Parts: sequence; C-alpha cells; structure tokens
Amino acid sequence: MSLTEPQPSLSSARLLLRPLLASDAAALVEAAADGALWNLPFTVVPSADTVDAWIGNALAGQAAGTVMPFATVLPDTGRVIGSTRFWKIDRINRKLEIGSTWIAASWQKTFVNTEAKYLMLRHAFEAMQCVRVQLTTDEINAKSRAAILRLGAKQEGIVRHERIMPDGRKRNSVRFSIIDDEWPQVKAQLEARLEARLLAARERGA
Repeated sequence: MSLTEPQPSLSSARLLLRPLLASDAAALVEAAADGALWNLPFTVVPSADTVDAWIGNALAGQAAGTVMPFATVLPDTGRVIGSTRFWKIDRINRKLEIGSTWIAASWQKTFVNTEAKYLMLRHAFEAMQCVRVQLTTDEINAKSRAAILRLGAKQEGIVRHERIMPDGRKRNSVRFSIIDDEWPQVKAQLEARLEARLLAARERGA
C-alpha cells in the first residue's frame, strides 16, 4: 500500500475490519464498557474521557502513513466490538507491527481475535508483501502472551522499559514475530483453527 492509496477494509463472512473513523467514538466507548476495559493495567483502551484523543492519535498516524487503524465490526449488525491496527509501518524494509488490539469482553475467547489476526496477517504478507510482522505485549499480560504464541509467532525477547503506561508504570514488553518464510505454515494452522471453530459452532446450533 502506498502513501496515496486509501486504507482497505479486511473482511470475512463473520468479521469486518474497516478503517477507523472519528465518528466511531461513541461506539468504541460502548464496546469498551463491556468489561470496563479502560481499567486494564497492560493496554490503553479509550474511555469517554479519552476516546477523542485516542482516535485523533490513530488518525494522525494514518495521515502520516505509519498507522492503519481499524474498527472491529460484526458485519451482520454493524456493531463495533473493538479495535486493532497496523503501526510502525516501514515500507522500505517491508515490516510492521500489529497492536493496540482490544475486544469487548463478551467477544473475547471467541473466533474474533483469531479471525482478525488471520485477516491482518494475510493482508500484511500477501498484499503488502511484508517480510516481518511483529507483535508486542506487556510482560505481565500472560493471556496475551499465550494467545500470540498460539498464532504461531516466535518470542524474540523482552524489551525493558519499552513504554510508559498512563499510570506511570515503566512497562517491560515481550516481542514476538512472524517472518515471511513462516507465513505458509502459520496460515495453514490458523485456517485449520478457524474451520474447527466454525464446525463446532454449527454443531452447537444444530
């Protein structure tokens, strides 16, 4: 994607990742209220007081060409259930990071996170021709670390005092990556996981 091309939407039958809009503020706060996610100590999720600045920062990065922010949407209803983004986009070295991901509590531990990551990784490696996609999470976020490993990413190490959190804590971050040589196997594993979830859902509905 060049700097002049519009940010695409990424979609499947069950999930839509579309470009984040300033008008998404109320919907994002409603989604984050499902679990009061703005109270989480290891990530930054917008509240009613911070959502405008949060969106503004994302859209500034989009305008600069270093961020592609998405609203995570259920296509059947149009309901916003979270957000995610590509950032640290480096087109010369063909690499980026997937981050700032959060999902409404009632949609956690469902297909949503796996399917969103699949759509993003597929776009990064196959459309943007990335050679590296990295993911970073807080050292204290054990659930996130386990989820990233289940994607097929490799842990590279811990970056000490990688960022300062809103409460002033100096966060140590765990960095993971997937490289282009690994993508075919990671893709096959993710597709198998998603198919298994879909079959299980169909059986429960039968």
